[in-house]
Amino acid sequence: MKTVYFDHNSTTALKPQVLEAMLPFMVDQHGNATSRHSYGRTARAAVEHAREQVANAVGAYSNQIVFTASGTEANNFAVHGICSNLEPTQILTSSIEHPCVSRPALAMQAYGWQAKSIHVDANCNIDIQHLQSLLKAPTGLVSVMFANNETGAIQDISAISQLSRQHNAYMHTDAVQALGKIPVDFVALNVHAMTVSSHKIGGPLGAGALVLDKRIDIQPLLHGGGQEKGLRSGTENVASIVGFGAACELAVKNLTAFDMQTESLRKYLDTGLSKLNAVIFGHHGLRIPNTSFFAFANIDGETLVTALDKKGFAVASGSACSSDSDKPSHVLLAMGVDEDLARGAVRVSFGANNTLEQVQHFLATLESELARLKNLTAIAA
Repeated sequence: MKTVYFDHNSTTALKPQVLEAMLPFMVDQHGNATSRHSYGRTARAAVEHAREQVANAVGAYSNQIVFTASGTEANNFAVHGICSNLEPTQILTSSIEHPCVSRPALAMQAYGWQAKSIHVDANCNIDIQHLQSLLKAPTGLVSVMFANNETGAIQDISAISQLSRQHNAYMHTDAVQALGKIPVDFVALNVHAMTVSSHKIGGPLGAGALVLDKRIDIQPLLHGGGQEKGLRSGTENVASIVGFGAACELAVKNLTAFDMQTESLRKYLDTGLSKLNAVIFGHHGLRIPNTSFFAFANIDGETLVTALDKKGFAVASGSACSSDSDKPSHVLLAMGVDEDLARGAVRVSFGANNTLEQVQHFLATLESELARLKNLTAIAA
C-alpha cells in the first residue's frame, strides 16, 4: 500500500510540468549563466525568464527578485543584510517565527543588536498592542511571517508593515508558506523585503528568492563573482531556478482550485477531529486552506505520527526544519498552550492531489490508533 502524503507544508512533489522545464538544463544545456558563449547566453535568458515568472507571481518587478539557494538563505540574507547597514538598535521578530528568522536575529546580538519577540494570542495572531509597545524603542527591522508553517495562521502583514514604517523600521515577511496557497502581493503587503521558496509549491529543492524594495540598502550575504547584481554571489543553479519560475506560474494559475480543494478537505478533517475530541490549534483565526494542527490529551505526538506512518499516512509533528529538537512546538508555547498538550501536536497539510476518500480513511485509522494507544497507556498505568 502506497503511503498517503499529508505533509505538503514540509515539501512538495516536483510537478511534471516543472520537471519538463528543468530537464534541458540538467542534461543538454549546461552553460554557466555568466559565460558569453551561446550556452551561457541561453542559460542567462532562462534565468531572467524565471525571474519574471517569480516576480509576476508575487506582484513585483523582475529587478526586485534576488535568487538564493533556499528560503532559509533568503531569510538570513534579509536579517543580516538589512541590519548590517544600520546602526544597532533592536530587531523584532514574532514569537512564532521559523528558526531561520529568529536565530539570525539572535546572532545579530553579537554586533550590538537587541533581539526581541512579539507576542501572539491564543489563535496565533500577532498582538498588535505588544508590537506597538515594543516599537516605542528605536527599531531597525521587524520580521513577521505571512502564514505560519505549523498552525497555518495568516497575519495582517499590511497593517503590521504600516505600523512598522510609522516607526521608521524596515519590514520583512517570510511568505514561504503563503505562496501558492493564498494571494501574495508584494506591493499590497507594503513590506521592504519578502522571502519565497520553490519546494513548497511543486518546484525543486535548492531555489528560493528574496524580493526587495528597490530603494532598500542591503549588504550581500555571499561575496564572490558578483552574481545577482552583486547581492548573492555564486554560480546560478540554472535548472532549479527555471523550475522555480515554472512552479510559480503554475501556482498562480491553480490558486483558486487549490484553495477550494484543500479547504474542503480541511473542513471535513476538522469536523472529524472535533468528533474525536481533538484540540485544533488556531482554528478560530484565519488560516491557509490546507493546514490543520491538532492534539489529543495524553497522547504523545511523535508516537502518534509514527503509528500513523506505519498505517500508511505521512503526517508531521510540527516543523520539519526544527526536527532536531525534542522540545514542544515553540509556536504552541507562544500561543499559551499547555506544554503537555503541545507535545501531542500533529500537523496535516494537504496538497492539490489529496482526496476526500484519503481523509475519510485517515480519520478511521486515527480513531483506531487513538483507541490502541489509550489502551496501551491504561495497561501501563
